[in-house]
Amino acid sequence: MKRSEINGIIRRAEAFMDECGFRLPPFARWTPEEWARKGAEADELRRNQIGWDVSDFGGGDFNNMGLVLFCLRNGNYSDPANRKPYAEKIMVIEENQLTPMHFHRSKTEDIINRAGGELVMKVYNSTPDAGLDDTEVTVSIDGVKKSFAAGSEIVLRPGESVTVPTLLYHSFHAMEGSGRVLAGEVSAVNDDFTDNIFLEKTGRFPGIEEDEPPYRLLLTEYPAPA
Repeated sequence: MKRSEINGIIRRAEAFMDECGFRLPPFARWTPEEWARKGAEADELRRNQIGWDVSDFGGGDFNNMGLVLFCLRNGNYSDPANRKPYAEKIMVIEENQLTPMHFHRSKTEDIINRAGGELVMKVYNSTPDAGLDDTEVTVSIDGVKKSFAAGSEIVLRPGESVTVPTLLYHSFHAMEGSGRVLAGEVSAVNDDFTDNIFLEKTGRFPGIEEDEPPYRLLLTEYPAPA
């Protein structure tokens, strides 16, 4: 992805969050120059994958397959000094912009439609060899257990949420004609380096072509402490 594209994506995400009344913490707006001056006091952000995250999943077509997220808080199982057993993200999902089919081995998560249009999530159980199962899927939607045929699309309107257990394949997008979605994620500790199992081979973090200076650093780009 070009840096100019990533910069524009983050600017639009910030504007939409402001429009929805969702306020990001102060470190979300640190400039690269401010990051360069940060010392060990910011190590929790560096170590725990907290901050901006933009991906085209290796497809080179962000508008059709991509996602912009901001990780607000996260624990770290490998750091004995960090006792946080949870994580939280906020995501901006465009109409028909697919986050591809995947599951998590260790993370259970709630996906919440916070504002905007309608969020569509397709679900399958996984097989032992990480394929798609044809068995009925049972999930909790706002605390109410519901069952669906394999491959069903669950529609979440603003305020609604679904609990996604481990090993459940899911993909999602904002419904065409309904508008972009501001979606939340509340989960166990998040590890995007090892815990995302995609049905088809993807690239989780983008390669970047530096055609202009970064507006915000991605969570994979933080400099070492000053």
